[in-house]
Amino acid sequence: MSTSESTRYVRLRVDVVLEIDAPAELTEAAEAKIDADEFMPEEERVQAREAAREDSAEALAYLVEPFDLIRDVPGIEMVQASWSTEEVDYDPDALEWDLGEENEGEEDDDRP
Repeated sequence: MSTSESTRYVRLRVDVVLEIDAPAELTEAAEAKIDADEFMPEEERVQAREAAREDSAEALAYLVEPFDLIRDVPGIEMVQASWSTEEVDYDPDALEWDLGEENEGEEDDDRP
């Protein structure tokens, strides 16, 4: 069966490090999105607002939507998505942040 005749699942992994230079603006935007969510129960909304106020990583999690990354990509359908945020100590000169070396030595048959 050729690739065009079968469904093919691909996992897209994206690792992004962001600097939060305006935490109040981030929190405000997260609260606005939480308030606009008509499907979120009030009890959950209260907890979400509190989490966004206490932790910038939580605030960011309410604003990031994985579907936005692939919305306009033709020929695909999102099957499942998950994402998380966490505060990290970032040192751009540290080897652990050299994202290009993460897959070094691994074979990837799907690369052109």
